[in-house]
Amino acid sequence: MGARKRATEKPTTKDYEKLGRMLEAVFESGYANHWRVFRVNFIRGLFFGLGSVLGGTIIIAMVLWILSFFTELPVVGDFVQTIESTVEQ
Repeated sequence: MGARKRATEKPTTKDYEKLGRMLEAVFESGYANHWRVFRVNFIRGLFFGLGSVLGGTIIIAMVLWILSFFTELPVVGDFVQTIESTVEQ
């Protein structure tokens, strides 16, 4: 029963080596096509990058929109107006 690791335990170097050997065995057996795996991972990376950029843009836009409500405050107002003028340029 002690063979399975708990979810809270960090993987060790032996665990990573075992995983690497298992992946090598899958590729060597011909079960997985190298080019298909590379293509899928490339497309996955493109979508991850695109999602990160879009998500970051939406978050920044929302933060700037919320800050625009505070232009009347004495200290924060000048800072927010400076940001708005920079974004508009």
